[in-house]
Amino acid sequence: MENYTLIRSRRRTLALEITRDCRLLVRAPLRCSEGTIRDFVARNQTWIERHMAKVRQRAAQAGPPPTEEEIDALKARARAVLPDKVAHYAEVMGLSPTGLKVTSAQKRYGSCSAKNSLCFSCYLMRSPDEAIDAVVVHELAHIRYKNHGKEFYALIHRYMPDYQARKKLLK
Repeated sequence: MENYTLIRSRRRTLALEITRDCRLLVRAPLRCSEGTIRDFVARNQTWIERHMAKVRQRAAQAGPPPTEEEIDALKARARAVLPDKVAHYAEVMGLSPTGLKVTSAQKRYGSCSAKNSLCFSCYLMRSPDEAIDAVVVHELAHIRYKNHGKEFYALIHRYMPDYQARKKLLK
């Protein structure tokens, strides 16, 4: 059986999580017995092995982490490219972001704050131009809709009918 880290909280169900560094986390209710947890892990061994393999494969494909110089170069490129793209699509969509920021966030390519300020990861610059445009339009759409509902995606598809195909280029 796989070694795991147990995290207890006020949740109601058991859950498994594989971290980026290939650790297995088991999330459990406060009063769940050790035996129940061990049985849960044993029953889900196939799922654990399959997902561990996927995470290891992704890690191998990703290669070594970027150097400080590479991150600085990506940020410089983002600061050169993104303002024009945001301005273009904002005008086309009739939206007005309050600011634009470039970070080195690793888990998401973009975000939109409650005050309509857009934030983009410099790692987005590793993606093709079409994918970058899709992220820009996605974040701009959050100015109007702060969720991922039907209206949100309808707005995106109005200005970018091939959004789904572009989004796949990010993966």
